Amino acid sequence: MTDPSNKLNIIDAHHHIWRLSDLEWLNGPTQARIFGDYDLIKRDYLVQEFIDDVTPQGVTASVYIQVNWPDGAEFIEAAWVQEVADRFGWPNAIIGYVDFSSENCAQRLKNLAQLPLMRGIRQQLHWHQNPLYRFAPDPDIMMDSKWRNNFALLQTYGWSFELQVFATQMKNAAKLAADFPQTPMVLQHCGMPEDSSGVGMAVWIEGMRFLADQPNVYCKFSGLGTFLHKNSVNFIKDITAQCLELFDANRCIYGSNFPIEKIWTSYSDLIAGFRDGLSGLSKQDQNLIFYLNAKELYKIAS
Repeated sequence: MTDPSNKLNIIDAHHHIWRLSDLEWLNGPTQARIFGDYDLIKRDYLVQEFIDDVTPQGVTASVYIQVNWPDGAEFIEAAWVQEVADRFGWPNAIIGYVDFSSENCAQRLKNLAQLPLMRGIRQQLHWHQNPLYRFAPDPDIMMDSKWRNNFALLQTYGWSFELQVFATQMKNAAKLAADFPQTPMVLQHCGMPEDSSGVGMAVWIEGMRFLADQPNVYCKFSGLGTFLHKNSVNFIKDITAQCLELFDANRCIYGSNFPIEKIWTSYSDLIAGFRDGLSGLSKQDQNLIFYLNAKELYKIAS
């Protein structure tokens, strides 16, 4: 393992904080979900715990990613995170939520733009034949003209889009990126490689090539325990190496996906896995992935 004391500035570009009472999906009965049994995180995960988890590992700033508050509460969610940041100095950027299919999408975006730390939007588009892995109601929402008309408003604010799709959706996602070249798109969780069989990986890498061909698409190294339900250094090393061949270090970004990954690992073990998996890269490339790319993309001051 790489020595964790080795000084490297780190921005965690994908994490959540929450109060259990705000989240119907987390507060209700445990259900079969993509990340398995999540009883361990059915509790408050507040910013101080996150700070305690990450700062011993060299993390100096972070990006909050929306966490599916009830419909219509997206401004309340982002405003709460802004208040937390004003008080604690963390997180340092906010990715909020809107449904680009909604009638009042333009007004919702305008409301979110009042918050100083707003940097982008995540609407989870991933659809899968397996209902356990399915989130979006259909696989092709991003091709709908009404959805796209609202999506175009992101350019007004200079915001990015957190792109969450499976391999079978990547060709259409690449078309979306090509049609909106001024909007940075950050592919979540290395494209969600849920099928590690030879056939599954071939489908994944083909889709990833379509996305990598679009210069406004970035790849986020996060969530790689989602389908394994464990922290695997070998899997991290294999997947990130393939992503780096396609995107190179200039378009790759680290994120922890905490506290989801806290179901099966500690932050120290998680970051050690990524440090070890990327240890063969130059210090310059490691700095791009762990720090500089996120700092620039999310306009982080620190």
